[in-house]
Amino acid sequence: MGVGGFRKWSGIGGAALDLVLPRECGGCGRIGVQWCEECAATLGDHPIRLTPRVDPGAPAWALGPYSGPRRRSVIEIKERGRRDLAEPLGDAVAEALTLLARWGELHHPTRRPLVLIPAPSRARAARSRGGDPVRRIARAAREVLPQHCVEVHSALSMTRGVRDSVGLSAAARASNVAEKIAVTRAGVGLVNRDVDVVLLDDVLTTGATAAESIRALERIAIRTNLVLVIAGV
Repeated sequence: MGVGGFRKWSGIGGAALDLVLPRECGGCGRIGVQWCEECAATLGDHPIRLTPRVDPGAPAWALGPYSGPRRRSVIEIKERGRRDLAEPLGDAVAEALTLLARWGELHHPTRRPLVLIPAPSRARAARSRGGDPVRRIARAAREVLPQHCVEVHSALSMTRGVRDSVGLSAAARASNVAEKIAVTRAGVGLVNRDVDVVLLDDVLTTGATAAESIRALERIAIRTNLVLVIAGV
């Protein structure tokens, strides 16, 4: 199954939970399992290169298109509080990063440290979801990549005034986030470090948020090697 493998969730705790609320696969809805082998195989496909309408300023890759298990899992973890999906999605992200390093898009983490930066989200949205799901996915990916070679830094934040981007055109999305993404203290700590930087997000639609995030990092001389998302629209 590759770098992360297919994690199995079982045991007394899971069985007890099933008595109250039957588990269902976060990718297809199959009853009795949190993440089935078929959905794990789908997310384990080779990553695909994206060409977003707004050039983010770095190569953009996705685990696949926004459909099937990828679409359902993003909705489940963001909108329905399925925190347990961070692990299978983290496995898939780790698998994709390993392939991208093999293809020459990144250095192998044992040769140059890899820094995963979750894309920023609106503070209100994060609170409503009980935290940042992308950060949880990044941390889960770190757990199955080479130890001591991968870091997760919340290096970016959104300032006030950013509204929900659902339904906005590419131009409106770009205007919505323009100069409203800031580098945090954790981000400043990356200056002058010899690392590969990956901006991680759940979905890439127009590329506006990724582009503004990369510009914010560039302003303090941090180069982003690539963008990786769970699904591309």
